[in-house]
Amino acid sequence: MVFSSHLFCFVFLPTALALYYLLPRTGRHLALVALSYLFYGWANPAFTLLMAFSTLVDYQCGRVIAERPRSWHRPAVIVSVVTNLSLLAFFKYFNFAVDSWDGVIRTLGLEALELDVALQVVLPLGISFYTFQSMSYTIDVYRGQAKPLHSLIDFACYVSLFPQMVAGPIIRFREVDDQLRHRTHTLEKFARGAAMFALGMGKKVLLANPCGKVADTVFEAGSVLPLDAWLGVIAYAFQIYFDFSGYSDMAIGLGLMLGFVFPKNFDSPYHSRSITEFWRRWHISLSTWLRDYLYIPLGGNRNGAARTYVNLMIVMVLGGLWHGAAWTFVVWGTLQGVMLAAERLRGGERAWSFLPGPLAMVWTFVVVLVSWVFFRAATIGDAFAYLGAMVGWVEAGAAAPMIRGVIWAPYYLLTMVIAALVVWTQPQSWDLTRRLTPPRVAWCVIVFYLALIAMETQGFNPFIYFIF
Repeated sequence: MVFSSHLFCFVFLPTALALYYLLPRTGRHLALVALSYLFYGWANPAFTLLMAFSTLVDYQCGRVIAERPRSWHRPAVIVSVVTNLSLLAFFKYFNFAVDSWDGVIRTLGLEALELDVALQVVLPLGISFYTFQSMSYTIDVYRGQAKPLHSLIDFACYVSLFPQMVAGPIIRFREVDDQLRHRTHTLEKFARGAAMFALGMGKKVLLANPCGKVADTVFEAGSVLPLDAWLGVIAYAFQIYFDFSGYSDMAIGLGLMLGFVFPKNFDSPYHSRSITEFWRRWHISLSTWLRDYLYIPLGGNRNGAARTYVNLMIVMVLGGLWHGAAWTFVVWGTLQGVMLAAERLRGGERAWSFLPGPLAMVWTFVVVLVSWVFFRAATIGDAFAYLGAMVGWVEAGAAAPMIRGVIWAPYYLLTMVIAALVVWTQPQSWDLTRRLTPPRVAWCVIVFYLALIAMETQGFNPFIYFIF
């Protein structure tokens, strides 16, 4: 089930809100667990068993840390981390590992050593998100940064909460620790949540989906003209931003309707004037998670320059693999690590301060576009071919003029212009909804209404981050 569907907007959400507010406070978390498991298991009920297993393991590890002598604490957190990473490794990377091994073996002419495994593991939706969330509980409790929960229902509510379970943002336990025990429900909070949900729906349906059609048309064309290639990757940059930031807005909005305040996940990332700044603004919940649970434990920048650069590379390569089990994501993560290391040599966020502000922003956006090619392409070869098309090194195919007739249609061009205006001239939904004036409320209603109408006509409605 996805947020941008009539089933969710007109059936699931009204039912969930009505049930939540009609029940006494003591029954609300149990209702949220049941609703969240229904939401998650809608496509494949078997996946709920995996999430339940992860939840039970981390809950018990938290109890051990809270109730047993200190000598038990470290083994408990190790069990939690190993269990979650093992689940993630098997379900997300088994196919990738087998295919990579067989590919290397065939290249070396040693076909007899191929694994030739018939098993194909299906990737459970959102496993990258809820395993990170669940694991953060035991780590936070172990570090003394959060108090353990005594109620399994409360913990299951935290792990499975349907607004952010499938595609984030990644909510760390210490960010909602107190809210799970007590939170307020106000009309102002609910109204802000509804406004954020409406704006997020507009981002997703009115901007991300049309931009995605342009991007898919160009990337799947094989070979295109340079200008078309640039249009395609810019369209993808808009698609992935509005898709994921729109989902985050909807998730944060739904959380507010239920009394939860989730942290901001995007902060105008295409305004960045360096890649370092970009990662401070893009998918904030992931970048801070990797910083606090991976980069700092590896030593951060405390053990000299060389080790700092190694740590940066490790974190970004693993961050790339977190996004997807493919060598394209490894290359993407490596590029990010190289850029972060290079900028650190030049002063971090101020690495390009010698350039005028707008020029530094353009330079950073171009670097991001190049990296998005690897993120979007099916193979590394496809990525290099696409980059070649962007600079005119690859001859366009015979179908290039026909593709141009599709992607430069007035509707798509207008959408791209509006997307650019929203990206570079408009405030974030987070800031826009802090104070809801009548004009802003009217604007949110109009956007939501237009999104509902557009959903009737769109057959293209994926959430990119569902597959991560």
